[in-house]
Amino acid sequence: MVNNAVEIHDLHVVRGGRTVLEHLDVTIGGGVTGLLGPSGCGKSTLMRCLVGVQQVKAGTVTVFGEPAGSQPLRARVGYVTQAASVYDDLTVAENLRFFARVLGAGRDDVERAVDAVDLAAHQGQVVGRLSGGQRSRASLAAALLGKPDLLVLDEPTVGLDPVLRRDLWALFHGLAEEGAAVFVSSHVMDEADRCDRLLLMREGRLIADGSPQEIREKAGTDDVESAFLAIVEGAA
Repeated sequence: MVNNAVEIHDLHVVRGGRTVLEHLDVTIGGGVTGLLGPSGCGKSTLMRCLVGVQQVKAGTVTVFGEPAGSQPLRARVGYVTQAASVYDDLTVAENLRFFARVLGAGRDDVERAVDAVDLAAHQGQVVGRLSGGQRSRASLAAALLGKPDLLVLDEPTVGLDPVLRRDLWALFHGLAEEGAAVFVSSHVMDEADRCDRLLLMREGRLIADGSPQEIREKAGTDDVESAFLAIVEGAA
């Protein structure tokens, strides 16, 4: 199990004159950590900070003891953006072979990644002709190449059918059990109970941190969505 894969201290991000993240302090360890909150609350910005592609005004983000985005981390961090980050004019297999060469991953890694996201039957298809959900899975497969120690997944289950969502969450937990730290965002509150730990975010601030059960008990509610609303109203 990974301990303190990510350490964030006093992280402050301003974009377009608006504060997007407000002096965050948090660590992320092993298991599956969920980042939940409404659209526009800063989830994607926080994830961009973890992979070192977001300009910050203040604070530090370190991953496995290295500055986020630094060269030693490039083979250790897998990142899935909301928009599919694969080439539309290549097939699924061609995309994965390309990214595997960049990462120094082998053919076995490509086959494993394709199987993990259930795209074996579509690996010869051009990505631009796939459905939105299939394109998202192709991006996830690319992020799984090389067995990264940290997976940063920005709303990876949006638009997927319930069966595939269930299977992907099982995959995330399997990767965590093998030692990876998995950090996954969602604005769908019913995915909260699939996480080992939850970070609830609103307007650039973390308003709750704990297991789903701990957050429900603290708020005195039966579900995380009600807990979120109760915490927001209590802070008003």
